[in-house]
Amino acid sequence: MSEPPVIELRGVEVRRRGRSILGPIDWTVRRGERWVILGPNGSGKTTLVQVASTYLWPSAGTVEVLGAEIGAVDARELRRRIGYASSALERQIDDGLTALDVVRTARHAALGPWWHRYTEADRDRALGLLERLGVAAFSDRPFGLLSTGERRRVQIARALMPEPEILILDEPSASLDLGARETLLRDLDGLAADDGLAAIVLVNHHVEEIPPAFDHALVLGDGRAVSTGDIGSALTSAALREAFSLPIGVERRDGRFRAWMDGSE
Repeated sequence: MSEPPVIELRGVEVRRRGRSILGPIDWTVRRGERWVILGPNGSGKTTLVQVASTYLWPSAGTVEVLGAEIGAVDARELRRRIGYASSALERQIDDGLTALDVVRTARHAALGPWWHRYTEADRDRALGLLERLGVAAFSDRPFGLLSTGERRRVQIARALMPEPEILILDEPSASLDLGARETLLRDLDGLAADDGLAAIVLVNHHVEEIPPAFDHALVLGDGRAVSTGDIGSALTSAALREAFSLPIGVERRDGRFRAWMDGSE
């Protein structure tokens, strides 16, 4: 018997005020795959990963995550197996918490350290993750005093704290300067090699921000899947032109992508 998909969406649609903002869409993520989701603003990227991470209930369709069908299991328990980081979550974090506490509290899916007890093992794991993401030197610094790039890396460390099987990152490189972006991409490339993560899903706006080790792509346009599958065949000029409704060209060189507006059209 073949292993079940890590994430499987079948006929999923999300509607708001009578309008479909996502779907209908089918999407399958299998163990070992590293996915990037691309598309213009409003194309449904964040909505899609909110559904896949069990934080948003679809209007129609079936969602299975780690072999469990959403609606038939306790989503709160399932979320403990999913590491999730987003700008929306970042805004909920108390700026006065230290980086260490931001990471450590994820052990209990909490946003503050006041309601649970934490062990030395929890502290050691949190410090180890901060070290892994290159921000251990800021473990005692308030979250609100970290740079944007440092906060993003702390958030990823937080997402990894409960030892998840799936890691979902919603635009972690947004608003980063060149140095912070490249440092983050290096870290994400390293995470892609982690066998403990059954799957990684990364939402991005720009093809230049795709780590070289990511091997699958889903291109969204107006809430629909324009192209999906192996990154070499899914991330094409034709797919980006359809998604963005612009004459965009794309190429891959030395493992990295770049895109441009084709002025000849």
